[in-house]
Amino acid sequence: VNHVVAVTGDGVNDSPALKKANIGIAMGMEGSDVAKEAADMILLNDNFASIVDGVEEGRLIFDNLKKSIAYTLSSNIPEITPFLFFILISIPLPLTTVLILCIDLGTDMVPAISLAYENKEANIMEKPPRDMNTDRLVTSKLISFSYLQVGIIQALAGFYTYFVVLNDYGFKPSILPGLSEAFLADTNAEDNRPVILRAPGEDRCGPATLVFEGKEYSLKKCNLCNSNCQNPAEALAHAQCAYFVSIILVQWADILACKTRTLSLYHQGLRNSVLNFGLVFETVLGIFLVYCPGLDTGLGTRAIEFVHWLPALPFSLYILGYDEVRKYIMRKQGDKGWVYVYTYY
Repeated sequence: VNHVVAVTGDGVNDSPALKKANIGIAMGMEGSDVAKEAADMILLNDNFASIVDGVEEGRLIFDNLKKSIAYTLSSNIPEITPFLFFILISIPLPLTTVLILCIDLGTDMVPAISLAYENKEANIMEKPPRDMNTDRLVTSKLISFSYLQVGIIQALAGFYTYFVVLNDYGFKPSILPGLSEAFLADTNAEDNRPVILRAPGEDRCGPATLVFEGKEYSLKKCNLCNSNCQNPAEALAHAQCAYFVSIILVQWADILACKTRTLSLYHQGLRNSVLNFGLVFETVLGIFLVYCPGLDTGLGTRAIEFVHWLPALPFSLYILGYDEVRKYIMRKQGDKGWVYVYTYY
């Protein structure tokens, strides 16, 4: 039946069974030396209840490793898709490699580690034993959860924020495909930099025309009238920084969703103080990277407007709401239900 069998024993006669079993458990206080040699584990206090405690602890460790992996993998999609769109349709790069490193080696580090300190779920011992041949740490269902169910929503949040910022500074989303070279030329201060043309007497934040390599692109009136308005290099830098901030916001929801595999966040609570610190840490670090003077030179960050923190919030709430509904259906249908079979990682 493909079960993992544990055998307990203390005498010499038990040693063949201890050796044959998947897990042989010898008594530490009363067991013979032969039994201890044949066993895989030694029960130091000779208390059978300790076996249950050990199973519970093992399940907790396995659960928390899965949760940490699921959380860490999800941000790969919003980090990879900007480069795919940059290559495929030549839009200005939404996220730089430096900001990706700020996420992976900065804002995501403490939250990912904090899941190792997550408390056990109340139903941890009610779950059936896992199949050691199929239910491994990284499975297709975990990849589906991280990449398809959460990662894509995170990428949508990033792109939506990116387009909102560029639109606020006069660059309509419709003109961006094929325009990456113009933004690169302006950023690198090359000789063929794009030129902004305005009608005589036209407001500097009003409609204009961008001319680059003999082609003309219509720019809209800026929603935010400042020095970044219709400035390709600065508008792009602000959009990239806002994309970075959007990942922080959606990772808030992701870390809360990964706290449990079946229970509601309401039942699990926020008793993991390390995780609570991680949420504060990634937020404070994100604010520091965005607004600390001098970091713009090395990291390419900009002091974005507060309003540009907001576009990603609905996506963050959606991730949390979706995961709560998914877990609710799993609890209602049980382990034979469609949602459990195909989404429980």
